[in-house]
Amino acid sequence: MNAAVILLPGLNRDRDMVAALTKISGHAPQTIWQTETSIPDDIDLIVIPGGFSYGDYLRCGAIAARMPVMKAVREKAEKGVRVIGVCNGFQILLEAGLLPGALMRNASLKFVCREVMLEVTNAKTAFTGGYSQGQIIRCPVAHHDGNYFADEATLGDLEANGQVAFRYANGTNPNGSVNDIAGIVNQAGNVLGMMPHPENLIESAHGGDDGRALFESALGLVAA
Repeated sequence: MNAAVILLPGLNRDRDMVAALTKISGHAPQTIWQTETSIPDDIDLIVIPGGFSYGDYLRCGAIAARMPVMKAVREKAEKGVRVIGVCNGFQILLEAGLLPGALMRNASLKFVCREVMLEVTNAKTAFTGGYSQGQIIRCPVAHHDGNYFADEATLGDLEANGQVAFRYANGTNPNGSVNDIAGIVNQAGNVLGMMPHPENLIESAHGGDDGRALFESALGLVAA
């Protein structure tokens, strides 16, 4: 499968994401700048990395979500192409309406940078097939606005439909997210948004490889 990484002013995890996808897939992903209005037909996976797009002005991800490239991302998502948004990428997907809910300021009102534990809540998604149901994995976080919130009806739908892919586990919720939600997928199951950074835990040099299976799953290297 061929991957592409979206580039926006202020993102600072794009090189990490490119490096992770290159190591795991064996070839470098394409990079697509914010002003592009189309994405090549041979792209099977689109990733929006973390950082501080447009300085997080207005709301985190609000300006980035309105850039031309995001219309192209939406069109691809509607055709079933897999999309991952990590950290600021998750915020952008929410602002673009590709996922439900919102990400608010951390409950502590402080930037949080540490390792957390995640429970694989649904191992049957296109992004979690490389894990087992209920598996607990390690993953780093680094964010100031990662407190996931949705109204009761939306939360009910997410839980009932198996759209919660990852949950903070073992009391490590770093931001106050409702229901300990760390990552969700859309109803179609081809768009994933998550606050933790799996790209920063894919090899021994990182101190572990718990994030690797997510990308292997998304790239079709393991069965969903």
